Amino acid sequence: MASMKKLEFLQLNLFITFLFMLLLIQAMAELHRLEHPAKTDGSLSILVIGDWGRRGLYNQSHVAHQMGIIGERLSIDFVVSTGDNFYDNGLTGVDDPAFEESFTNVYTAPSLQKTWYNVLGNHDYRGDALAQLSPILKQKDNRWICLRSYIVNTADVAEFFFVDTTPFQDKYFTNPKDHTYDWRNVLPRKDYLSSVLEDLDTALRESSAKWKIVVGHHTIKSAGHHGNTEELELQLLPILQANNVDFYLNGHDHCLEHISSSDSPLQFLTSGGGSKSWRGDVNWWNPNEMKFYYDGQGFMAMQITQTEVWIQFFDIFGNVLHKWSASKPLFSIM
Repeated sequence: MASMKKLEFLQLNLFITFLFMLLLIQAMAELHRLEHPAKTDGSLSILVIGDWGRRGLYNQSHVAHQMGIIGERLSIDFVVSTGDNFYDNGLTGVDDPAFEESFTNVYTAPSLQKTWYNVLGNHDYRGDALAQLSPILKQKDNRWICLRSYIVNTADVAEFFFVDTTPFQDKYFTNPKDHTYDWRNVLPRKDYLSSVLEDLDTALRESSAKWKIVVGHHTIKSAGHHGNTEELELQLLPILQANNVDFYLNGHDHCLEHISSSDSPLQFLTSGGGSKSWRGDVNWWNPNEMKFYYDGQGFMAMQITQTEVWIQFFDIFGNVLHKWSASKPLFSIM
């Protein structure tokens, strides 16, 4: 009798341990959530920049100057970086001087001393990817936040879902050419991608934000040099559409562009003009969907309230190249 009770006790302990480990694994799998308050009036203003880190060269410093001016005018709350933060091959480590030379010493305007929410691009993966994720960089410059995939919530006005898109693209694994990619904590790839997609889908479904904005480095739809990313069209796009995402922000193509959807409200916004640009190769696109394309340097601004979003694209002289807005009712009709 005593041995039976002991066996039952051991089985119960094993079950509780298993349940705890299962819950722990699920908790670890969830996207990390950060809170960033909107202004007291419920509004939010941000700048979006991508493909920038070239020690101020290729007009990076000129773009930064105009970002400072526009950032002050709009009283921005934070900056979104769409990746390829350090060229050509990311950082060599947390002590790489490129961090200061391409970030701290370039974006010096008072208005840009706000939090920068970053994602990794393919060039970042060619160096020490973990260095950009390290809290040591935040100690060097407290604006810096970079995680693989995460959420920034702004008090239900908008939620930003940052997605690590580089591991989705097959060619970096099958045909890396002479590049070496830092796949630590990404392999096995199939499991990693499955987890990212599942966690994103869950987070989007549970979101009560008025505006859902997904940020990644790679294009989903683009008329630029890289064009559409087929892997994201097949795997990521259906999740965005199913969960009524409003905007997908990306870099990768070194241009500024706005493409609308013919089958959903989703808008594709490319802000990859942070430095080297002017590729000159533009692909044909449906004129009913292509709202704007500029093959040069610049950045994007977004102003968001509960009921409206305004976007503007700026060049290195501060000229407004394109503007667009969208609105929603304050209360949904049930």
